[in-house]
Amino acid sequence: MTKAKIFPILPYIGIPVIGAALLILQSGQMDAFIILRYGVLIALSHTAAVLDIKSKKIPNGLILAMIAAWVMIMTPKLFMDTGAAIGLLTDSALGLAMGGGMFLLVYIISRKGLGGGDVKYMAAAGLYLGLGGVLTAMLIGTIVAALTALTLILLKKIGRKDTMPLAPYLYAGILITIFLL
Repeated sequence: MTKAKIFPILPYIGIPVIGAALLILQSGQMDAFIILRYGVLIALSHTAAVLDIKSKKIPNGLILAMIAAWVMIMTPKLFMDTGAAIGLLTDSALGLAMGGGMFLLVYIISRKGLGGGDVKYMAAAGLYLGLGGVLTAMLIGTIVAALTALTLILLKKIGRKDTMPLAPYLYAGILITIFLL
């Protein structure tokens, strides 16, 4: 079964629109900075998921855009509330190190069973989610991916040696982390 048949509607169902609506609904509970940060992460993660489905690659340009957007979001925060920004910068740096570091370790151990784009994507997502958020998103995303792969193997839709794009599942983990936890 081709990847297009497994994920036929992801690019079209408007997950970014749903995410934006949920962010707006939660705006009474979150400040504008958090809404902006999560909104950018959701939009760029949706793009990563769609590109991973279509080409099994997450382009370096998208990762650089994620990092550049994070810098543009954090810079005003540094000037407006330096004390809070320092704590966020520390948490973001730990999220980057944990997200990228854990996936890099898996990448090395699995002899490239995990894509390099997934490693860079989770490192960049770690900037937005921080240490606790990136760990939660990675755990949820990889569990959902494993359960999906197992189900598809049991249904004989894919073989044991077939590959699946991971970014859509990591995106699901990010959405669950942002909205439900």
